Amino acid sequence: VQLQASGGGLVQAGESLRLSCAASGFTASINAMGWFRQIPGKQRELVAVVTNSGTTNYADSVSDRFTISRDAGKNMVYLQMNGLKSDDTAVYYCAADTRVRYSEYVGSDPHEYDSWGQGTLVTVSS
Repeated sequence: VQLQASGGGLVQAGESLRLSCAASGFTASINAMGWFRQIPGKQRELVAVVTNSGTTNYADSVSDRFTISRDAGKNMVYLQMNGLKSDDTAVYYCAADTRVRYSEYVGSDPHEYDSWGQGTLVTVSS
């Protein structure tokens, strides 16, 4: 599975951005897709993920401001980010879990995702 993320940019605090991620290849193998972010010198962390059935998992820091959605027919996942804060500044990565699963699984650890996009930079100025 190949992932292509887009939509990052420079915004002011309080504004909104929408990230998009397009999946291609063997997309039938995808169990869940989501977004992680990383600041230089820090570990990659969960932002939000969504399973094929629509179950979601959000980081506490974004749960009241960000919304993840998925269009399975178009093999797309989106992250609507509202009320952006300077702490949201990071490189955002799209990820997919394509491992064989026998039940629904909503992973929050980046090591549980085996396909990654190239990253898109979100910069929030205060």
